[in-house]
Amino acid sequence: MASTTVTSSIVTTGKVASHRVAADRQPLWRQGLAASFVASLATTAMAAVASAAGVSFADHTGASIPVLGFANVTFVFSMLGVALAAVLARRARQPRRTFVRTTIVLLALSFIPDLTFGFDPASAVTLMATHVVAAAIVIPMLARRLAG
Repeated sequence: MASTTVTSSIVTTGKVASHRVAADRQPLWRQGLAASFVASLATTAMAAVASAAGVSFADHTGASIPVLGFANVTFVFSMLGVALAAVLARRARQPRRTFVRTTIVLLALSFIPDLTFGFDPASAVTLMATHVVAAAIVIPMLARRLAG
């Protein structure tokens, strides 16, 4: 009976449900790779818009973060999140819960450099916003793939 219910809900909701079923069958690393790519694009776009609006991304030494650097850093740290999810999927009793809690703590810790490296307020807020946007893309996509 349960399989009939799932099948009928997939049929009645059309392409969205069939796309979701196909995405759920993808390996964790593949969905993580896609999420990392999307997060990289999003943070780079945010940085480009902020830079065009006058945000400098320069610290107290004058060193500035290049806009394309956002793509690289976001991708690398997002893929580290994928690795964390893979490890927790195998070793944690509650992988999803552990992953979400761990990544939220790591997100909060990621604000420390933005607040302490001498960025002006606009740069610091923008940098923290890029962290939140990347996390909002990557964490839910990976968490959906993990067991309770």
